[in-house]
Amino acid sequence: MEEIQGDLITTEILLGDLEQLGVRPGMTLLAHSSMKALGGWVAGGPAAVVLALEAALGPSGTLVMPTHTGELTDPAGWRCPPVREAWWDPIRRTMPAYDPDLSPTYKMGAIPECFRKQKGVRRSSHPHLSFAAWGRRAAEVTGNHSLDYGLGEDSPLARLYGLDGHILLLGVGHGNNTSLHLAEARSRYRANAVVHNKAPMLVNGVRQWVTFRDLDWDSSDFEALGSDYERAGGTVCKGRIAHAQALLLPQRPLVDYAVDWLNLNRSGPVD
Repeated sequence: MEEIQGDLITTEILLGDLEQLGVRPGMTLLAHSSMKALGGWVAGGPAAVVLALEAALGPSGTLVMPTHTGELTDPAGWRCPPVREAWWDPIRRTMPAYDPDLSPTYKMGAIPECFRKQKGVRRSSHPHLSFAAWGRRAAEVTGNHSLDYGLGEDSPLARLYGLDGHILLLGVGHGNNTSLHLAEARSRYRANAVVHNKAPMLVNGVRQWVTFRDLDWDSSDFEALGSDYERAGGTVCKGRIAHAQALLLPQRPLVDYAVDWLNLNRSGPVD
């Protein structure tokens, strides 16, 4: 039997790299991550990454991750892949309601999926755009997540803004930087018209499909936005976590810059 190949990556190595990047005790940190980008062989897998992040933040810090569930939608709108029309009604009748404790993340990666199951982690109530949080500010960040406009003013993203939170991009780029959607919500530009989404939810203990309003979020230019922010001298610390490229940056100045950038660089409905 062949031996495991590549470098051995331990929690201690990850912790040291996070500290060198600038993660400090007491921070409120929104982490976007790619397990694969770490390279090597991580002893403990995603749990090791979660524990390293929490150790870097300490008991006075708060760790936040997106735990979105984008599959809990009306099957009539599915495109990647679509399902046959004969399945639509059975799916609508039987799809489980969103449950913060049970519903798995969808296309969010191994680290957030591991994190959201940890004892003591709180998860917000949005059926599509939930966030999970651990630490001192967890209840404040995840509580009262608005059903309408789930990445806007009554969302965990806005709570992070108010707390002078930081963003960690661990092995991913600005295309995955969810905080830029808060800038979309605050800009004059709106990503096309308001859309009406649906999700199965429990309302007074009864499962039903609930309709809510949202923006047609668009991340197609976020890489260009992030690059312009860095070129303009925006605060950002660059480094590596194991083999993954990593960026650490304060959320508030990025969002403020992004609002102006979107107003200048996008065309569309203005209100």
